[in-house]
Amino acid sequence: MSPIETVCSAIVLVYMALFLILTARAARASGQSFWLFGKGSESQALPALLFRLSFVGVAFYALTALVLGDPLAAPVHNALDGRFGDLVGAALASAGAGLALYSQIHMGRSWRIGAASGQLGTIVRTGPFAFSRNPVFVGQVMLFLGLALALPNLIQFTLSFLLLAAVHRQVRIEERVLEGDLGAEYQTYRREVRRWI
Repeated sequence: MSPIETVCSAIVLVYMALFLILTARAARASGQSFWLFGKGSESQALPALLFRLSFVGVAFYALTALVLGDPLAAPVHNALDGRFGDLVGAALASAGAGLALYSQIHMGRSWRIGAASGQLGTIVRTGPFAFSRNPVFVGQVMLFLGLALALPNLIQFTLSFLLLAAVHRQVRIEERVLEGDLGAEYQTYRREVRRWI
């Protein structure tokens, strides 16, 4: 593993730790659960499973890569690996982790994992949410795509695909719940700000 690939593996582990710490702190400060998967009328079982598989998988793979080197380097890795991919991947992973964490912090008391009617916070329209309705997801996708560039192998490609599928499905669910709960306020926000960028 190159030093840049090692940094990319560390980035994902630091992101995961900070994501969990920030979520726990926000839940403790508000006195409510932020885990809304499994609550509400919209079935979120599939995206919840895909998120778990992708994040646990990428954390496990990053730890394995840090300890053992990239154990699955061939054959995809050898064909796609190189300094350019490592540099672009590291930049994308770093920017994605930063955007996702900044967006999570910026949501404050509106931070939720999943969506359930009657349990949503207010719409956040400032900071990264002035440019994207889903900057946390945009950041997470950037993180995973950066990892796929820096550590190109079938496992990382599969984990990135699982995350993309989870994000796609979950955003559709959250949009329906937000529109049902917030009505015209959300419809106005939806017209003013794009889903992704």
